[in-house]
Amino acid sequence: MPKQQHKSKVSISLFALTLGSTPVLADITKEVEDALNFYHYGKNGAVKLDLNYRYENVDQDKGAKFKGQFPQTANANTARLRAGLLSPTFYGFQGYAEYEGNLAMQEDFNSTRYRGGDSRYSTVADPEKSELNQLWLSYAGIPDTLIKGGRQRIKFDDDRFIGNVGWRQMETTFDSVLITHNNQQLFGLTVNAGYIGNVQTFTGTTENINAPILNVSYKVGDYGNLVGYGYWLDYIEKASADNPNLNYEKSNETYGLRMSNYQKPGDSLKLSDNYGLVYTAEWGYQQNYGHGKTPYQANRVNLMGGFTAYNFTVQGAMEQLDGYGKNKHFDTPLGTNHAFQGWADLFLVTPDNGIRDVFGTVSSVLDRGEVVLTGVFHNFTDDTGQQQYGKEWDFQATKKFGKHYSLLAKYAYYSSDNSIPAAPGGFTTTDTQKIWLQGNISF
Repeated sequence: MPKQQHKSKVSISLFALTLGSTPVLADITKEVEDALNFYHYGKNGAVKLDLNYRYENVDQDKGAKFKGQFPQTANANTARLRAGLLSPTFYGFQGYAEYEGNLAMQEDFNSTRYRGGDSRYSTVADPEKSELNQLWLSYAGIPDTLIKGGRQRIKFDDDRFIGNVGWRQMETTFDSVLITHNNQQLFGLTVNAGYIGNVQTFTGTTENINAPILNVSYKVGDYGNLVGYGYWLDYIEKASADNPNLNYEKSNETYGLRMSNYQKPGDSLKLSDNYGLVYTAEWGYQQNYGHGKTPYQANRVNLMGGFTAYNFTVQGAMEQLDGYGKNKHFDTPLGTNHAFQGWADLFLVTPDNGIRDVFGTVSSVLDRGEVVLTGVFHNFTDDTGQQQYGKEWDFQATKKFGKHYSLLAKYAYYSSDNSIPAAPGGFTTTDTQKIWLQGNISF
């Protein structure tokens, strides 16, 4: 078990958000909505605001030593603000600019960069920083097609390969051009084709990359979406003291197929009014590409099956990423990896021996969709199933108050079975407990 958790005061009260269902706040909310939206010849524009407060506690038995000592328990109080301006549409053109800033109100955590980068503590990857998060121009004058260029948020499918790492306070955005063609007349075909030139990461660094991307989705009636994808990621900068995450060996090319009818709790193939089935079947192939110097070939298998009954969803699943030694494992460097292989984030990079994650999930959607309860159990081994890594229990409760207010409580506990490398050439896994409390206001 982790060492005794330190007591910590939460500097911002979340109680006020519980008033979101009261008539008084409903009236105030309507006034704010009206004030932030504006019109120009009938075309919408808006001011966008998103304020997210989070308390995160990380308690580990062991970890990477700093001056001979294991890390102390981390306590992070952070508040992130996003403020954006969306222009009205003018002859098919529309623009958007967004600022993002994160304030660290407590410093006993290791953000890895900037203020809060204190290696005496466990890691909470939310540095204090401000930046231009998005700046893009789009054109929708071609039927069924949207062309968007500039710094933008990109999310494909379940975010496993291309995502914004939306869980962290600072998100990942992409300096890119993306063309989306959505042809509903052609059986719900959606084609996303683009190019990424820079990655603005959630830790506030910039990574230069040459990356053509292609994601094609076809809606198969009520049975789900069939997706084919190809991603060619070529990292073109060496690692440096300022940005040690840069690495030629992160370069890879990936191809895959995915068939799924599930994205969020409540989705299912309906068998009746109260019962349904959920499933995912996915396979991916990856090899070295571009500046990646180490030849390798690796596979990913992602399988899930489950059912829904009234307000409950039960799933059993297995995700396996193969590994054959240092720099020879299946990686997803542009994915939202927190959502996969446990919320304790011990496997954000695939171990050298690969990983097999066998897990079960139970979720319930209550109060007309405004309350979601989730519990997950993981069993981690290498990709052969022979070497035991550890087990993890995850729990989460979210509560929405209309469209603009929400609360979240989240818990993760990882129990290590063996000390094994959890990242190439890096740390070893250890018993880890994480606690999160969060409040969000978004317009």
